[in-house]
Amino acid sequence: MDNQKKAYIYAVSAVLFWSTAASAFKLTLRYANALQLLLFSSCTSLAALLLILLFQGKMPLLFASSKRDLFRSLCIGGLNPFLYYLVLFRAYSILPAQQALTLNYTWPIMLVLLSIPLLKQRITGRSILALAISFFGVIVITTHGDFTSLRFSEPVGVSLALGSSVVWGLFWILNLRDRRDEVVKLFLNFVFGTVLIFPVTFLFTPVTFPGFPGIFGTIYVGLFEMGITFVLWLKGLQTSKTTAHVGNLVYIAPFLSLMFIRVVVGEIIAVSTVAGLVCITAGIMLQEHERRESEYMRK
Repeated sequence: MDNQKKAYIYAVSAVLFWSTAASAFKLTLRYANALQLLLFSSCTSLAALLLILLFQGKMPLLFASSKRDLFRSLCIGGLNPFLYYLVLFRAYSILPAQQALTLNYTWPIMLVLLSIPLLKQRITGRSILALAISFFGVIVITTHGDFTSLRFSEPVGVSLALGSSVVWGLFWILNLRDRRDEVVKLFLNFVFGTVLIFPVTFLFTPVTFPGFPGIFGTIYVGLFEMGITFVLWLKGLQTSKTTAHVGNLVYIAPFLSLMFIRVVVGEIIAVSTVAGLVCITAGIMLQEHERRESEYMRK
C-alpha cells in the first residue's frame, strides 16, 4: 500500500471518530455531569498518550523538556483540555447536540478574528465576506431561522458553545508557536490540564462514579475525541503528499456528526441547523481558500 492510501486511511479514521464525538458527549452527559466527564476522559486520554509516546520511542523527548517548556504546557493545558472541554461539555449539557456542535464549529472563524490582534494579521475584503457568511449561519442556528423576533434560544448555552470556539482559537495560536513534537506537547498539555481538573472537580461536584454507561462514555471520549484520534489525524497529514490531499476531509465531519446525532441520540435535525452549518462551512472554506492562495503567492 502506498503512502497516500495510508494517509487517507489515517485521515478518514480520524474524521469518523471525531464525527461520533458530539453524540458521545450528549449520551455520556445523561449519566455524568460536565466535570465528571472532563475528569475521566482526560485521565483516559493521558494514559493513551503515554502509551503512544512509549510505542513511538519519544520518551527521551519528553524528559528533555525544559522548565520553559513545562511552563508553556501549563499555560496551554489550562486552555486545552481544562477550559475548552469544561466550557464545551457544559454547552452540550444545556443545548441540543446539533446546536452545540454547529456553534462550536465556528472556531476557524474565531481564529481569524483572534489572529488580527494577536498575530497582527491584516483582514481582507474576502475574509470579511467569509466572516459575514459564517456569522449569518450562527444567527440561523440560534434563532431557528426565525429572523422576525431575533430571540436567541438558550442564550447561556449559545454563549458557552461560542465561547468554546474562542478558547480553541487561543489554544491553536499558542500551540502554533510551540515547535516541540506534537505528541509530546499534547501529552504535557494533558498532564497539566488534568492536574487543574482534579481540584475543580472535587470542589464543585460529588466524587462519585457515573456508573457503567457513564464510565464507558468517558473512556470513549478520552480515546476517540481527545487522544488517539489526534495522533491518527497527525499521521495522515505527515504521510500525505500534501496536507491539502487530506485536509479537506475535515469539512465532512460536522455533517457526519449530524447523521450520528439523528441516529444515535435521536434528535430531529432542524432545517435551520443544516442551513446554518452550510453557511458556517462555506465561510470557513472561503477563508481557507484565501489562505492557500496567499501561501502560494508568497512562494
